[in-house]
Amino acid sequence: MRESQRLPAWLRRPLAVPGRAEAVEGLLGELRLNTVCASAKCPNRGECYASGTATFLVMGDACTRGCRFCAVETRTPAPLDTDEPARVAEAARRMELDHVVVTSVTRDDLPDGGASHVAAVVETLRATVPEATVEVLTSDFAGRAASVDVVVDAAPDVYNHNLETVPRLYAEVRPDAGYERSLDVLARVKARIAETGAAAMPTKSGIMLGLGESPDEVLAVMGDLREAGCDLLTLGQYLRPSPAHLPVAEFVAPEVFDALASEARALGFTGVAAAPFVRSSYRARELQQGGCGS
Repeated sequence: MRESQRLPAWLRRPLAVPGRAEAVEGLLGELRLNTVCASAKCPNRGECYASGTATFLVMGDACTRGCRFCAVETRTPAPLDTDEPARVAEAARRMELDHVVVTSVTRDDLPDGGASHVAAVVETLRATVPEATVEVLTSDFAGRAASVDVVVDAAPDVYNHNLETVPRLYAEVRPDAGYERSLDVLARVKARIAETGAAAMPTKSGIMLGLGESPDEVLAVMGDLREAGCDLLTLGQYLRPSPAHLPVAEFVAPEVFDALASEARALGFTGVAAAPFVRSSYRARELQQGGCGS
């Protein structure tokens, strides 16, 4: 089905009740924090804010890359804010989060891609909210294995790096990234754990559907992820953030997500979330605990 102004029934949802949304937005503004919920125009923002959760976006609100699916602005980023880790931890404390998800923009301008800053966020969260689990979603650090090691050594509870799409579409969807490079990030996490004898750390990845991929291509990607040791998988519908972004090639029916989720479980993923509105951090706590969600 080609993109049209009318979304299919399964992509229409009621407005979220206000809940704690006003308090969450107020706190984020007070602490000068960015979220992927707002910057990436996530369709689940209202639901998550209303329930008192948010996914923090660190290292600024501007990305050095221009992925054609992503609403985060591409421009020269500001210098790193060294006080940001403390503010993220303070927000997590005041929001009483039991699972904190931290993602970041890509910072190819930094020597380590920002790995040390992400590690500082994890370490500050550990000191401030020791009872909470921490999940990171990082860039590929331009292929720097040493940068992946820096984040792994900070000991997050989940390490997420998204493949986003199938290899055939990378040049169009992620022109500055590489499929094998992203697989290498996930494999490197497991290798670093083996080298250091650190506690087991689940790895996680996500794929968008509706960009023109075939089911067989998605199955092949899932197989590649398992080869790289990936444990947790998210599958969601790509939705075009603006006319400047790639168009939706197909609105994928919920039953297709269900079938792919069954295939993923058969491949050995310990947690699978697959449905049109699923995003990398959506109900991340449930997936981290080994459950399956939608």
